[in-house]
Amino acid sequence: MKSKRFHIPLVAALALSFAILPSAGHSADGCYAIGKQVAAENGGRLADATAKNKGGQTVCVIVVLVPGGNGQYPRRKEIIVPLN
Repeated sequence: MKSKRFHIPLVAALALSFAILPSAGHSADGCYAIGKQVAAENGGRLADATAKNKGGQTVCVIVVLVPGGNGQYPRRKEIIVPLN
C-alpha cells in the first residue's frame, strides 16, 4: 500500500513535465529544419541544431561540418539564426 502513494505524485509530475515540454520540442524541430537548410546552403553536413534563449529571444545554434580542402578534416562552422 505504501508504494502506491509514491506513484501518484510521480505520475502527476511526469504529466506536468510533458505539458510544459512541447514548446521546447517545437523549437528543436524548427531548429533542425533550419539547420538542414543552413547546412545545404554552406555545402556541409548538419552536426547539431539546438534552441537557446539569448537576450529573451529564442535562437537556433547550428553546427555545420564543411568539407576541408585537399583531404583535410572538415571545418566546424557555428551559425546562430533567430527562430521565427
